[in-house]
Amino acid sequence: MSFVTRLTLSSGDRAALDGVVADIKQTASRKGAELKGPHSNPPTELRVPLEKSVAGDDSFGNWEYTVYERTVEVVGHDGLARSIADWDFPSSVHVAVEVENVRSQGQRPL
Repeated sequence: MSFVTRLTLSSGDRAALDGVVADIKQTASRKGAELKGPHSNPPTELRVPLEKSVAGDDSFGNWEYTVYERTVEVVGHDGLARSIADWDFPSSVHVAVEVENVRSQGQRPL
């Protein structure tokens, strides 16, 4: 029975995001872990209207920013995946962790 740990990293700071992904790749390579990715999703453009007053009669325009996302999968190596999930990531990088239990063909469920 094997586990696949999917790390989804997102940030508005592309350089910080790419730095964290590079650190994950380097660590996985050093430990000999199977790593799939990073997979890049298209950047998301977000716009937030800014109002000068509560009444909404005047505005500053829109605040626009881009969110970048990368997905990395660690196959097996549960200890490595757990240690990466516990890293102290920069405050500009958001990390979501999903763990999937993968059974080989013909294995009975527990």
